[in-house]
Amino acid sequence: MDDLDAMTVVQAPGRRLAKLIHADGTVEAQQRTRTVNLHHLRVEGLAALATLLEELARRPDTCVVRGAILDADRSQGVRRLLHRDPKTGEAPTLREVPRRWIALDVDSLPVPEGMDPADLEANARAILPLLPAPFRVARLVVQATASHGIKPGARLRLWAWCNRPVTSAEAKAWLAAAPVDRSLYSAAQPHYTAAPLFIAQRDHLPRRLAVLEGMEAVVVPPAPLLAPTPPPPAATALRRPGRPYSGGEVMRFARLLRVVQDAVEGERHRLLFWASCRAGELIAAGILDETSASAALVQAAMDSGGKDRRNAEATARDGIARGQAEARA
Repeated sequence: MDDLDAMTVVQAPGRRLAKLIHADGTVEAQQRTRTVNLHHLRVEGLAALATLLEELARRPDTCVVRGAILDADRSQGVRRLLHRDPKTGEAPTLREVPRRWIALDVDSLPVPEGMDPADLEANARAILPLLPAPFRVARLVVQATASHGIKPGARLRLWAWCNRPVTSAEAKAWLAAAPVDRSLYSAAQPHYTAAPLFIAQRDHLPRRLAVLEGMEAVVVPPAPLLAPTPPPPAATALRRPGRPYSGGEVMRFARLLRVVQDAVEGERHRLLFWASCRAGELIAAGILDETSASAALVQAAMDSGGKDRRNAEATARDGIARGQAEARA
């Protein structure tokens, strides 16, 4: 089987792999399932991927994963395993492979006030400045996730076709500074594709898939450039004496700083406020020091071309306060 231009579809007969939204706004997560059926599907380009996603959106018992089927004769009624289960001894069913397709999961990213969540193309364009440059000019399939239009901000999954196959490790390194969920980049991690199910109400979005026009393929950096890099000094300086910090915590703040540093004129204030809100949440959790975090955010704004330090300080202060308040609510 050719794995580079393919996708593994996971089917869980009788189980719900779509979120369930009740009339009172209560949201039920996808149902857990122990065993699934794995299907290998060839996908030849973004147009074919868009067609497949349209079909999968109507199938609440399916999702997809990055991994390839390890053994075609052992793909029905199996668990999604990349490694042998040390407790049960069950053998792996998936293996890591590079893929031409890639999905970017974004959650609660800021969009201009008053933007209609039903305008998927406009929402996608609003968040493109936060993504690596190759995605800003590429053709993308835009998929609204279950909470888009219910909770604030853009909550989208962007699907793209790469000019070369990309491994999960490369995807994590490439998108380390981007505000995306990098947990997707693992062989067994579900990419939920089904549209949410609504109880006693209609979907508030008239459509959940759209295509943003651009270059046919995303240009991926050469493999040697995607080696993991240490966190930037601005982030490591925030470690408090006597408290152990994980690399993930440091990189989380480093990604916020990178968003501000990469902001273009006209977007800087909005992105600084958003990043400061997220930093406020980390401060409320005891992960960051407020004074150091604020100073690093302001400096990132200045590094991106900002000229009014006093205004940047006020924006960072207000955003941090908002994030702390939301975290404690």
